[in-house]
Amino acid sequence: MAKKPKSDRRIFHNNEDCPVRNVVAQIGDKWSLLILFALVDGSDRFNALKSRIEGISQRMLTQTLRDLEREGYVNRTVYPEVPVRVEYALTELGRDLVKPLYKLVCWADEHQQEIHRARRSYDEKS
Repeated sequence: MAKKPKSDRRIFHNNEDCPVRNVVAQIGDKWSLLILFALVDGSDRFNALKSRIEGISQRMLTQTLRDLEREGYVNRTVYPEVPVRVEYALTELGRDLVKPLYKLVCWADEHQQEIHRARRSYDEKS
């Protein structure tokens, strides 16, 4: 967490030791949340995920799954079959992460129109 100086206001350091920065940097991209929430329903194969996440390219899905696996949120299981079958699933850490994120998603859904109005109002002033 950020350190509090004498003024009681937190300072957020721009380094690898900032836990907020570490988590948000990974899940705050365009695709990570969508992949995490797609996997809440259970493990899935690559092409099934691709078909459920509209607009994601094969390259971006591959990269984002690798990043999520590296962070420990997603597990990749290769089954020794012909052809090889690969499935992706949330890890315990991933399932734990999705719980508070669900509140954020609900909040965003609940306030979507208000946010759009604020954007329009801001854009009209500019």
